[in-house]
Amino acid sequence: MKRISVTAIALVAVLSLAGCSAGASSESALVASDEGRAPAGQDASEDLQSGYVERQVIVVGDMVVTVDSPAEAADDAVRITEKVGGRVDARTETAPTDGDKGRATLTLRLPSDGLQQTLDSLKKLGDLESLDLESSDVTIEVEDLEARISALEQSLKRLRLLLAKARTVTDLITLETEITSRQGELESLQSQQRYYADQVSLSTISLSFISEADAPVDAPDTFLSGLAAGWAAFVAFISGLLVVVGALIPWIVFLGILAALVLAFVRWRIRRRTVRSQPTE
Repeated sequence: MKRISVTAIALVAVLSLAGCSAGASSESALVASDEGRAPAGQDASEDLQSGYVERQVIVVGDMVVTVDSPAEAADDAVRITEKVGGRVDARTETAPTDGDKGRATLTLRLPSDGLQQTLDSLKKLGDLESLDLESSDVTIEVEDLEARISALEQSLKRLRLLLAKARTVTDLITLETEITSRQGELESLQSQQRYYADQVSLSTISLSFISEADAPVDAPDTFLSGLAAGWAAFVAFISGLLVVVGALIPWIVFLGILAALVLAFVRWRIRRRTVRSQPTE
């Protein structure tokens, strides 16, 4: 009985050291097991340099497309996304108003395999204004997580074997405490692993559909384009001026009539005073 107790406590101490290493950052040395394995981060880095490890890449991007009807284009984008096995995480639409046909913004999660083909399908919905993609290589982080998870699973297996052989209350409490702690660490790492798996397998694309009125205007770069832009600006100014004049005409007429009445009243008063001031014979 004493032998089991001493063995359990010794192994718990060894596993505690391994657990501390498993909880460290990806850059720190990790004791994957008690069989003399190299640190996990070092293994992942060496495998990555040798080309043995499959790269894990997260892709995010922004895409702007000009369309005739943003709402209809958003529906088409949803159908394309679902057809390739993706999903829509967010969708926002602005109702049409005077001068434009509204806009729509979607956050799409598209399968990384075949991403370019899916983007090409989305481009065909209208005129592409801009497309920005950014890639982040998380291969070392993913490999490090896998090693740390494997180390914790092995340590939990050994702890449960010791727990089955424990005969004292002290051993039971010590082992159960360690198992609970390791299980929490394991679930946290598995959660991170699922997050990376989701981000790698599905790229995140923010897609905006805008109407012609919202579309960016190219700056004139030739004499003819400058002349056309100037004429368009002049016509727009005259049109705006006519609108302002049209809006002011009723007020001008009203103020003119009011001024005429006031002037007529003043003249009438002046003539009346003049008549009164004349001497009577």
